[in-house]
Amino acid sequence: MNAPDLAAARWRKSSYTADGQCVELADLVPHVAVRDSKDPNGPALVFPSSEFANALRRIKAERHDVA
Repeated sequence: MNAPDLAAARWRKSSYTADGQCVELADLVPHVAVRDSKDPNGPALVFPSSEFANALRRIKAERHDVA
């Protein structure tokens, strides 16, 4: 997989953000990028959109407590 260009990415924070400790997501069709909101110039993890969606479905289905 070639690394997508993150320079023009539109990042958004989770609506569950508390105390500034959160992740940000960017929709980079056909990928999703994830980064730490406290380090916007740091590294980002990039996943194929379909794999990211499947991971979210599994997490919701298993009701993981990530707090």
